[in-house]
Amino acid sequence: MLAPLALAFALPLVWLVLSSVMSDAEINRFPPALWPHGIDLSGYRYVMGNALFPRWFANSLIVAVVAVTSNLLFGALGGYAFARMRFGGSRLLLALMLATMVVPFQLTMIPTFLVMKWLGLIDTLGALIVPSLVTPFAVFLFRQFFLSLPREIEEAAWIDGCSRLRVLFSIVLPLARPALATVAVLTFLTAWNDLSWPLIAINHDTVYTLQLGLTTFQGQHHTKWSAVMAGNVITVLPVLVAFLLAQRTFIQSLTSSGIKG
Repeated sequence: MLAPLALAFALPLVWLVLSSVMSDAEINRFPPALWPHGIDLSGYRYVMGNALFPRWFANSLIVAVVAVTSNLLFGALGGYAFARMRFGGSRLLLALMLATMVVPFQLTMIPTFLVMKWLGLIDTLGALIVPSLVTPFAVFLFRQFFLSLPREIEEAAWIDGCSRLRVLFSIVLPLARPALATVAVLTFLTAWNDLSWPLIAINHDTVYTLQLGLTTFQGQHHTKWSAVMAGNVITVLPVLVAFLLAQRTFIQSLTSSGIKG
């Protein structure tokens, strides 16, 4: 039963890859060709010949890598604090943080833009990085995972004189690889595929992310469909690689708590 479903979900990706090696005449033909008559790489040459395309790719990679790194660090720190430390107002802060998860982006878009403008970050990569340094989802996921870990592991380290930070980085985080992989993959997907916020915060084409640049590229070259398809293939590849690298750990986070034995 899963095989036909997997095939149905894979068909758009297969069609994208096949179309990227077709000529424009084959793509525009009606009825459309289901298989290319030959390998035509003119679309890829056209895309890579665009001077700004590598710059857009680098911009997206910088934003996604910084977002993943900061969410792993700050999310783990915040999640551990909410899971293990009791301080005044902790439950209220946790409730307020979780409440922000149900607020749509459209409501926070204008305040975020004003804050970035006040900081002087509009039309820079900083405007894309700062709002995504840490997300409530990352903090919440880490908190839930840390709650599933037995306290006895940490208490033994405390007896040996370890500080909370030492316990977190030396003992807890190595056990939290499933949570780390989940946060990393989901944060990378969100940062890499984001279009609405870069469309608002970025004006200059040299600071475009790949998604924003590809949208503009598609609008400018709507008749060059082989180039558009090739650009989409290049955009999808990092996402597939990221998921395949973390697939085993990502699935483990959905099926276990990270403790064996």
